[in-house]
Amino acid sequence: MANPNKPDWETLAKRPDFHELLAAKRRFIVPATIFFLVYYMALPVLIGYFPDLMKKPFIGKVNGAYAFAFSQFLMTFVLAWLYMRTAKKWDAMEHKLLSSIENR
Repeated sequence: MANPNKPDWETLAKRPDFHELLAAKRRFIVPATIFFLVYYMALPVLIGYFPDLMKKPFIGKVNGAYAFAFSQFLMTFVLAWLYMRTAKKWDAMEHKLLSSIENR
């Protein structure tokens, strides 16, 4: 006997709007992850290959390396905010999908 509180996952997996939800998630998550990793790894690469540039004072006594490291914190918060904003759209897509299955 099927549980009325749980969706039929096999039926759900065949629906085009389910694949649209997965594609929407992929369109954000993959580029965001690649951007994060490249940005994160840029600091050690820049310090390793361009130490003189990273030692230069940027603002007062704060050099380029410290400024870049601080920007990584800001970038993380911005990326988290973008994720939360985008996830609201995914939640709406999910609720629409699940309600269309429940109304069958």
